[in-house]
Amino acid sequence: MNVILGTSAAGGIGIGTAFVLPEEQERKIPKRTVSAQEAVADWNRLQKACVQLQERLIAYLAEEGVTKEQRDVIEAYQLMLADSVFMKELQDFVQKKPVNIEFALNHKVQEYADMLRGSNNEFLAERAHDIEDVFSYVLDILLDYHPFDIELVPDGSVILGRTMKTSDTVILSKRKIAGLVLTEGSSASHVAILAKSFGIPVVVGIEDAEKLVQNGETVVVDGNIGEIIIQPDAATLTSTNTRILAEEKYRLALQKFKSLPAQTEDGTVFKLYANIGTPEEAEIALENGADGIGLFRTEFLFMNAARKLTKKHGSYSNAISESEQFEAYKRVLEIMDGRPVTIRTLDIGGDKVLENTDIPSVSEKNPLMGLRGIRMSLFYPQAFRTQLRALYRASIYGNLQILLPLITDVSQVETALGIAKGVRLSLKEDNIPFNPDVPIGIMVETAAAAICADCLAPHSKFFSLGTNDLTQYTLCVDRENKSVTPLYNEFSLAVLRMIRSTIFNSYKFNIPLSVCGEMAGNKESAIILAGMGVRSLSMTPKQIPVIKEMLSHFSISELENLSNRSVF
Repeated sequence: MNVILGTSAAGGIGIGTAFVLPEEQERKIPKRTVSAQEAVADWNRLQKACVQLQERLIAYLAEEGVTKEQRDVIEAYQLMLADSVFMKELQDFVQKKPVNIEFALNHKVQEYADMLRGSNNEFLAERAHDIEDVFSYVLDILLDYHPFDIELVPDGSVILGRTMKTSDTVILSKRKIAGLVLTEGSSASHVAILAKSFGIPVVVGIEDAEKLVQNGETVVVDGNIGEIIIQPDAATLTSTNTRILAEEKYRLALQKFKSLPAQTEDGTVFKLYANIGTPEEAEIALENGADGIGLFRTEFLFMNAARKLTKKHGSYSNAISESEQFEAYKRVLEIMDGRPVTIRTLDIGGDKVLENTDIPSVSEKNPLMGLRGIRMSLFYPQAFRTQLRALYRASIYGNLQILLPLITDVSQVETALGIAKGVRLSLKEDNIPFNPDVPIGIMVETAAAAICADCLAPHSKFFSLGTNDLTQYTLCVDRENKSVTPLYNEFSLAVLRMIRSTIFNSYKFNIPLSVCGEMAGNKESAIILAGMGVRSLSMTPKQIPVIKEMLSHFSISELENLSNRSVF
């Protein structure tokens, strides 16, 4: 038995079998000169690779549940693989330049893609991604490159690794994962946040986590104290199962609070909303007594769409259409049945990388300070317009609010509002019904926004305080960096004063305010926020009854006294 201490990133206790994430490999395309005889062999390998991929696509089309959109993509890819014009040009290229087929194929694909993107024709520009996508899998076959597929993780696993890509966290909603053990990350990382919503314990800061255990070994993950136990003995397993049962008993005791309003001992009523990343989580929010959705993180919707077609079947479809977005937003609004639903526009960039042709990934030296959030949306306005169109179309099905992320300046809000106005005009011209009065608010998650909240208030219908980013930007601490994790402190006086200033201006300008960061769902920090005057909190659905139960034990004056001790 081996007991290792790390840092808690998401509470709870889990027991499962180890699944070690393999180290990510970089696909490198070599360049070398080949003989005439080798060139013939190379061409035969290419032909076989194309046939192999065609067989995968045919097998995929034969499966049940294939949507029209997926079928259209697959059929388009089949045509590209059989494109005689492209193949003739490729063959001419290798005859003139005797290089290996992998390099030649990649070169011609990029040449075609660049030509299509420079055509000034939107339809042809879209095809640039398609040709890159389908032939990337031909290259994988030629190079014998096998990228890891997160879908292979079995139920009941404890996942161990150095880190986990945010795009891979969709697996958490599809499998019964017992726990996560990572070298990198923190309680405020997006991986941990999503894990919390599904009740999955997470321990981070475990050095060389992927080297400590073999696949199939039993691992206990204690997210309450930040501890893992490898190959526990019988006594430890018994005591751990007893603690799991005790936690379940506590959860059962909280059941009654799901149907009760959130209010203090002296009757002050709060609104508790849910943070979600997928439409399915809206059902979980209702089950836990949410008053609405305080934050729908649409980036997870985009990331999930990017995995619609698995590598096993030959291709990915990594773009999400206006219609697909509309259906997702409509579904959440209908599930919430008139309750407020705040949907944040795409907050991509930084640690959330999206492989999408509408929004190409950008290599940056300091991505957290780079092209992300509203900056990304304004840099790629067509993708922003598409999302706004889908949101406005869905607005007639419920009580929608639109939230703009990472605002630092009034001009960003003004530009975004101008684009939204244009979208409304286009929908009106197309005779598409929508609610023209959907409130548009901003995330206050930077020091700039907190300090200038009085300037932003006249341009915003509401504020949503994002305490995760506000903390990391105020303290200059990367919340994903284990080396500085101890410095990430939401209770820092600087952070609390930023929050207090924002709350003050929200009252001054009569701007509704909600807190949607991790502080909202933590008992200790929720006490401080409530004492500072916050009356709307948004959190992972499973924490809603926990916070309701906590509030019922305090009066407002008691909460204010506890808060004042922390802020002053």
